[in-house]
Amino acid sequence: MTKKIHGYGEGDVETVISVEDVDKQASALKNKNLTTKILDDLTDNKPHLSIESLRAGYGEMEILHNVDLRVGEGQSLCLIGPNGAGKSTILHSIFGFTRIFDGDINIDGENITHLTPNQKLKDSGIAYILQDNSVFPNMTVEENLLMGGFLLDKTADAKKAVDEVFSEYGRLNKRRNNKASSLSGGERRLLEIARALIMNPKVLLVDEPSIGLEPRFINMVFEILGDLQNNQGKTIIMVEQNAKKGLEFCDIGYVIVSGELVLADRGSKLLESPEVGRLFLGG
Repeated sequence: MTKKIHGYGEGDVETVISVEDVDKQASALKNKNLTTKILDDLTDNKPHLSIESLRAGYGEMEILHNVDLRVGEGQSLCLIGPNGAGKSTILHSIFGFTRIFDGDINIDGENITHLTPNQKLKDSGIAYILQDNSVFPNMTVEENLLMGGFLLDKTADAKKAVDEVFSEYGRLNKRRNNKASSLSGGERRLLEIARALIMNPKVLLVDEPSIGLEPRFINMVFEILGDLQNNQGKTIIMVEQNAKKGLEFCDIGYVIVSGELVLADRGSKLLESPEVGRLFLGG
């Protein structure tokens, strides 16, 4: 009897593929003709955030090797690839959590490579929504949101921003005086997203938005992200374990393998690729 296992997406695959085989087969997908012009074209030649030949990692270890990236204002980009490929490291590098060996990160032509995370949040409008559960469980929902405004000059400004979030997300408003530990997994994810909005960022870095969530909450989270992009003009760069869901949502998809960019196209085009489907979409 053939054993079925779940792949990266929502379908089933007939055979087990080792991590090493996925890396090898994914590397073979590399588009050797991929240029920065192609990346620019995916933004309609209006890149808002760009990465140029980035080499980055942790300590002495280089994880990313000459990575280029482009995303336009109000666009969404999904990074997919094998585990350990360096997808989250790209988000970490944009926000200032890694060591940059070489290369540049720019917003609208302004070099922000070596700014601190606080500077990137306050001055450059970049917010990072962490992969792991980052709420403060013993603080109330309102107190968690107020923590999102710790860089604002006035407490009154943070409270005003929190009130605006509560008016937008009634689900959180009803629980504003409850401890965060009492929230469901989906509500905690909503709180993490809402807290990132307190500083009114232009760019959201979203690490694994669906991780650990039930399907009904996954749909809720992606609806919220869709509203932030389509109605509020936020630029979204995400890493998503459910590659199918991520590519269905995002305008642009990048395949990252062993710290390198191997494919880039419209999300809808990558969904149609048989090889991408076999390796990352579950069949």
